[in-house]
Amino acid sequence: MNTAANRRVTLGIDLGAGSLKAALVDETGETLGEAAAPIATSAPQPGWSEQDPAGWWSALCAAVPAVIRKAGISAEQIAAVGLSGGAHIAVLEDAAGQVIRPAIMWNDQRSAAEAEELHNRAGDQIIEKGLNRANPTWTLCQLAWLHKHEPEAIERTARLYISKDWLRSRLTGDWTTDYSDALGALMSDVDSRGWSPELCALIGWDMQRLPPVREPSDIAGTVHGEAAAATGLKEGTPVVVGSNDTTVELYGAGAVAPGQGAIKLATAGVVFLTTGKPEVHPPVSCYPHIMPGQWYMASGINACATAHRWVRDTFFSDLPEEGAFAEMDRLAAAVAPGCDGLIFHPYLMGERAPHWDPKLRGDFIGLTLAHNRAHFARACYEGIAFALNDVLQTAKSLSGATFGDMRLLGGGARSATWRQIIADVTGLTVKVPVNGDASFGAALVAAVGAGIFASPAEAVAHCVRIREENTPDPERHAAYARAFALYDEARRGLTDINHRLHDGA
Repeated sequence: MNTAANRRVTLGIDLGAGSLKAALVDETGETLGEAAAPIATSAPQPGWSEQDPAGWWSALCAAVPAVIRKAGISAEQIAAVGLSGGAHIAVLEDAAGQVIRPAIMWNDQRSAAEAEELHNRAGDQIIEKGLNRANPTWTLCQLAWLHKHEPEAIERTARLYISKDWLRSRLTGDWTTDYSDALGALMSDVDSRGWSPELCALIGWDMQRLPPVREPSDIAGTVHGEAAAATGLKEGTPVVVGSNDTTVELYGAGAVAPGQGAIKLATAGVVFLTTGKPEVHPPVSCYPHIMPGQWYMASGINACATAHRWVRDTFFSDLPEEGAFAEMDRLAAAVAPGCDGLIFHPYLMGERAPHWDPKLRGDFIGLTLAHNRAHFARACYEGIAFALNDVLQTAKSLSGATFGDMRLLGGGARSATWRQIIADVTGLTVKVPVNGDASFGAALVAAVGAGIFASPAEAVAHCVRIREENTPDPERHAAYARAFALYDEARRGLTDINHRLHDGA
């Protein structure tokens, strides 16, 4: 009998942009408990985004004891711990182990000039070795900015960590990373799956300050006594290397075979696709998968849940906040597909993929007196689905990739109306996993490291289950294909006007 007392359990910890989440998962894939703690972000100047790593540790020390209490287990039952965190986020420590400055976040834009200079000087080499194009998201460009503007920070640096690795080091004292995060730094070599001397030389970076690269499920160390006292974990608990949030999220969703992918409806909207080899199509990102020998592409739009929330706040502000989204869903479901000719472009923050145009602006077009706020709710869902489909279609044209079923992740996956719209717009079956976040994926990686499962594939087979499934309706898909063509034509027709509005003309 597999009672709570004898279940094999792993702890997954995900360091997100706004909060740290901890989840306890047993060997059947059941989540026994979840807890979260907030993370603060500062913006010292426009376009800057920084976090204090000490806040990450404080959040971990709050969330981990809370999840153990919620799950009703003892720390002795935790077989291993896995961590994930945002890619590209470097922490610099001096020889005494002190953090030198706040961590620069992946959405920080300060290194735009350095990114352009690196691309102009060595763009082909960077893409050949690191598979991705230099832009302000990547650590290489951020370090180039620090070399120019804060050289004293660079001079003091003895060790560089990526976000999840620094947090793990607080538990174990180890210093290591995985290839996915090394690649996310844009300082790695695809052939060696280690650090690239050539890319490091572009910014004069001493490779002795970079951690060893290991596999995500390798045991990096064990929880030491001081960390055990601070977190409630048992001293000696194994901790695996882990990987970045998108890598473990895609894996934990069960998108493990070429052609399987995911769409994430979160603050930003992200499209993932598992591939059997590196697909290098900058600025689409390319990363190694948790599954051995596999890779994935990832690209996203700027405003997904952000646009959804804006529509709620703008058109449904009279409703209680806790019920507004449910009412939006009900009203949107009652409107016919196509919104009686109302089209929404969700470019409220410019746009990333596939247009990479910060000057684009959002709009509703096609308004008549027949439209009401129910139409605005559905147009919001359809417009975001069109934007995600734009990314999908571009990825197909660039890579020739075939898309199979897509896992649907993020808070937006709770909306039955939105799920069906995405299936009908893309023409793809969308599946919602029972557990679909990075903390769950991190726990599965830990389970492989602990020997609960013999391989990443076995962990997925035992633990990943689908909760909902939406298949596309052929007639609605054909109608949405025509509507998408209008959406795209309108975007092209309004681009020059958007640029002039942005520039104040």
